Amino acid sequence: MDLWFSEYHTKSVKYSIKVDKQLFSKKSDFQRIDIFYSKDLGNILTLDGYLMVTEKDEFVYHEMITHVALAVNPDIKNILVIGAGDGGTIRELTKYSIDSVENIDMVEIDEEVVKACLEYLPQTSHRLIDSRVKMFYEDGLKFVRKKKNEYDLIIIDSTDPFGPGEGLFTKEFYGNCYNALKENGILINQHESPFYDNDAKAVAKINKRLRHVFPVCLVYQAHIPSYPSGHWLFGFASKNLHPLNDLNAEIWNNLNIKTKYYNTDLHWGCFALPNYVKELLTDDE
Repeated sequence: MDLWFSEYHTKSVKYSIKVDKQLFSKKSDFQRIDIFYSKDLGNILTLDGYLMVTEKDEFVYHEMITHVALAVNPDIKNILVIGAGDGGTIRELTKYSIDSVENIDMVEIDEEVVKACLEYLPQTSHRLIDSRVKMFYEDGLKFVRKKKNEYDLIIIDSTDPFGPGEGLFTKEFYGNCYNALKENGILINQHESPFYDNDAKAVAKINKRLRHVFPVCLVYQAHIPSYPSGHWLFGFASKNLHPLNDLNAEIWNNLNIKTKYYNTDLHWGCFALPNYVKELLTDDE
C-alpha cells in the first residue's frame, strides 16, 4: 500500500508526495510535528499537516530569507531570528565570518521542533550549535517587546499566519520590530504566496501592515517548488536602506559565500514583480 502526504492548497487543489516512511511524529504543546522521508524530496518537516521544509528545495527559501539583507548592509553584526526551528536560516547566517556576523539571537516558541530537526534534518540544523547562536524558547511577540535599538537585522522565519505563528503578522508586532532595530535596521519576513485567493488576501494584509510601520517596504520573490503554487514572496522593510539602491554587490561577492540559488544578479531580478502581484500590493493604497 502506498503512503502519501497531502496538503490542501485550496479546498479543490491538493499537493501530494509519496512517502517511503515516517521518521517522527509528536504532538507538542503547540502543534503536531511530523517528519517523513520521500525518495524525491528527502526528509520532510510538517507542522499541523502543513509542509514546512523539504531537503530537496529548502536552500531556496533559506538563502533568500538571509542573503538579500546582508548584501544590502555588509555591516550587519547583531541579528534576531524569530522562528526558524529547522535551523536553515541559522545555517546561512553562520556562513559569514565572526568578524562580520557577531551574534544571532534565535527565538523559537517550540523546543520540540528544534529537537526533532537536530535529529532528523541535520542538513538544515547542523549550525544551530554555532557559538554565536543564543537560543530562546519563548514567544517571539513577547521577546521583541523588550528590545530597543538593538538589532541590525530581524528575520521573521515563521509558519503561516494562523496557529502558533499568528501573532507574528500583526501591526503591533511589526511596530515592536521597528523599535528593536538600529538606525540602519532591516526586517525580512516570509510573505506567503500571491497565487491562490486566500493566500493573496494574506499577502495584501501583511504588506499593508508593514507599510504602515516602515518607510521602506518592498516585496521580492523566489520559486520554491514544494510551497503552494511554487511562487513565494518575501518582505524587505527598513528604516532607510533600499534593497536595490543600497545593494553592495561587489562587497558581497568578495565574501565568496557559497550559495545554490542566491546571487547578486538574481538580487536585482527578484524585486521585479509580475503585474498581478503589483496590483495585489497596491489595490488597498
